[in-house]
Amino acid sequence: MENNYSYAEFMKAVGRNSSSIEAEKLLNEIYMDLFLNRIHREQTKERLMVLINHSLDCLDEQSFLKYSDQLAQFNEIV
Repeated sequence: MENNYSYAEFMKAVGRNSSSIEAEKLLNEIYMDLFLNRIHREQTKERLMVLINHSLDCLDEQSFLKYSDQLAQFNEIV
């Protein structure tokens, strides 16, 4: 689900499909993709925070370091 949209690509697509319905469909697809990606990022971050908190509660240093590292890497990407 990794789509990279640019303004130029959007304008080319709109130019090829001169109907406003096609442009609207493309915009809807772009917005839906962005929305789903954002929800996925939020859920991933929340899941990692739960795992980190559980590791702290259980005094599991190895798991804490593992999940903290994953969260740090995730934050670098996002």
